[in-house]
Amino acid sequence: MTELNLKKPIVFFDLETTGINIAKDRIVEISILKILPNGNKESKTWLVNPEMEIPKEVTDIHGITNEKVVTEPTFNELAQEVSTMIEGCDLAGFNSNRFDIPLLAEEMLRAEVDFNMNDRVAVDVQVIFHKKEQRTLSAGYQFYCDKELKDAHSAEADTLATYEILLAQLEKYEDLENDIISLSEYSTHKKRADFAGFILFDEQEDEIFTFGKYKGVKVKDVLQKDKGYYNWIQKADFPLYTKKVLAQIKERLLPKKKESTLEDLQNKFNQKL
Repeated sequence: MTELNLKKPIVFFDLETTGINIAKDRIVEISILKILPNGNKESKTWLVNPEMEIPKEVTDIHGITNEKVVTEPTFNELAQEVSTMIEGCDLAGFNSNRFDIPLLAEEMLRAEVDFNMNDRVAVDVQVIFHKKEQRTLSAGYQFYCDKELKDAHSAEADTLATYEILLAQLEKYEDLENDIISLSEYSTHKKRADFAGFILFDEQEDEIFTFGKYKGVKVKDVLQKDKGYYNWIQKADFPLYTKKVLAQIKERLLPKKKESTLEDLQNKFNQKL
């Protein structure tokens, strides 16, 4: 079987959650499969107490009940361990660009553990799959690996299946380059400034809003002409990572004025004399 051509470690991961609202829902299970450039693997799976009710309709999908996680650690307690395990790694998953990575970022920031994608890329195996075959994870596992996905919606089973599918995709499609940067570019729909897609990059590589009255407008123009819009977003129910990205853009475009020191004031006074 093909092995990934890696220059740095890559982490395949999957989340089971209380729902699909990135800003509000919580992780109930996280599974990580870490692949090192030398081919060695490290894996870890945690059940997580979400500190909120798991709806019955969600439990019916992944099988994780409130009773099963009530004595498990909260994500706040696990965040630093998860952060250490994925540190310096690229990320991969199935629908991870739209769901798993954004929700993981929210949980990290909520636990006051920093998270960003500045020095890593993401490979979304679902996007590759959909561009090539238009199927689901279970169908993809059958199609690419000729295996039945047992324990679907178990984070561990889904994580391992996703890893195996990517290896099979590399074998099947000669035009797919065995390079994480190339796979990341292929599996990305549009270049996003934030995970949730509220802020994208346009053809000039400028950030633009994708929603509301300023949809399609450059962020820098909005920040300059409507200063209240920034404050509204920071106070509204947007993902924490979106707020973080917007704050970074504001700081870059509108840096805070340097406070005058006593020496600066003395110099100005002397110049007037």
